[in-house]
Amino acid sequence: MRNQLFITIISVILAANVQVRSASPQFEVRVLADLGGNATLPCQLPSKDTMFFGATGMRVKWTKVAEDEAFNEDVLLSMGFHEKTFGSFEDRVSIVNSDSDDGSILITNIAMQDAGKYQCELINGMTDVVMEVHLEVQGGLKDGVVFPYHLRVGRYNMNFTNAVRACLEQDAVVASSDQLLDAWRGGLDWCNAGWLSDGSVRYPITKPREPCGGAKNGPGLRSYGLQNRRSLFDVFCFSSALKGTFYWLVQPERLTFAEAVQACLDDGAQIAKVGHIFSAWKLEGYDRCDAGWLADGSVRYPISRPRKNCSPTESAVRFVGFPDKTQKSYGVYCFKAEQ
Repeated sequence: MRNQLFITIISVILAANVQVRSASPQFEVRVLADLGGNATLPCQLPSKDTMFFGATGMRVKWTKVAEDEAFNEDVLLSMGFHEKTFGSFEDRVSIVNSDSDDGSILITNIAMQDAGKYQCELINGMTDVVMEVHLEVQGGLKDGVVFPYHLRVGRYNMNFTNAVRACLEQDAVVASSDQLLDAWRGGLDWCNAGWLSDGSVRYPITKPREPCGGAKNGPGLRSYGLQNRRSLFDVFCFSSALKGTFYWLVQPERLTFAEAVQACLDDGAQIAKVGHIFSAWKLEGYDRCDAGWLADGSVRYPISRPRKNCSPTESAVRFVGFPDKTQKSYGVYCFKAEQ
């Protein structure tokens, strides 16, 4: 009954979007963390001379702050000795010392998506503190990017040999299990199983859910183990840093696929491959909210700065699909190799 009451109180507080009083002092710090490691985000009362009502009288609320407030994420709410964590932070975040006037939190298993601005609101009696903490994450795949890939004919249509060929055709190679692990630590979440270079089949889950290995299983690499190489799956490819220039070709009108191929050739380049767009997006921060043809007949666009109408919630290479190649609905991305 007591736990149910606590959850009800939390729901009321979150729904009301309770704000700390504007007279509260403001603090800002930066924390650097390693990918896959742990990080402590500090939040403390400013002075030990401040009247202290004890841990049972203190409320702490942590929020991950987005540029658009509509996408703010609740991280943790603590009232006395009770704590509740939310969303992707569930079971990864806890108050460092619940017996003191310290509202600092520990985040475990740091992923790239954890980077950003956090706000701590701490209320203890008549004392309020609002603190901003900027978490920076370092490490991971520095010279390449892992991406999932499937053929135009649909998912789960490649044996191991065809998977190797598919990655090569996209200027990439089949990813290793270590590369997929690094990509998962960096936030890659994909609910379709794919081949890896050792002949195993796995898929990375950062946000557990029922259709993807079960909601009660924690984040991690779901594994089918070593498979018969004639079995059919998707594939995870690894593309290294670009040796050339990836770019959007400005054209006066939209193009069919054949026109897109020719337009890049006329510009002294080739139509870009899927490996090119992922490398440009991940390693160079390429950002363009225009859907364009790629060499495999797919249409995609890279967003490194999430915003309304352009991947509003996350940085990603957005996949439009494999449209009819005679459609004049898209532009084109080109790639010009180094000479």
